[in-house]
Amino acid sequence: MSNQLLDAIQLRTKLTEMANAMANLVADPEQAAIIGIRTRGALIAQRIHKIIAVEHEWNLPLGILDITLYRDDLSQLASFPLVRKTQLDFDVTGRTIILIDDVIYTGRTIRSAIDEIIDFGRPRAIRLGVLVDRGGREYPIQPDYAALTVKSASTQVVKVLLKEIDLDERVIVTDSPPTPPEAPDANV
Repeated sequence: MSNQLLDAIQLRTKLTEMANAMANLVADPEQAAIIGIRTRGALIAQRIHKIIAVEHEWNLPLGILDITLYRDDLSQLASFPLVRKTQLDFDVTGRTIILIDDVIYTGRTIRSAIDEIIDFGRPRAIRLGVLVDRGGREYPIQPDYAALTVKSASTQVVKVLLKEIDLDERVIVTDSPPTPPEAPDANV
């Protein structure tokens, strides 16, 4: 059983709101960059990057993180977890990083992403934007901007469906257990 939180049009509207809110958190666009967390956070970051480029006329560097090796539950994953490429073709030192993910829950994914970013350099600041904040934090990590805040049970899953992967555009909450990670997308 699933409940739709956002349809395709609402999702597009929320992403535009999110892009503008994140841009407002940047004091100097010459020293800013956007980084998305694989997989859906990276896709959302690409969309936000395009919106900011059009609406603010900023050409920010765009990066993608694969946090697999930074997870605190790596030993609980498959024997050979799928590790994809992190793409940071710019120096993070001194920059304001706009870190993007699809859903924040426990805070563990974001902690892993911050650890990885710091391994690349010392940013001036990291600003976190998420599409959905579902509560349930285990770490004291909060987004600077959440496009949608929902309360969900620990037995539920919030899924962001994107056309690049799912051939659908919407956000749902479901009682079904999470599905295994999808095959890597060549464009992400």
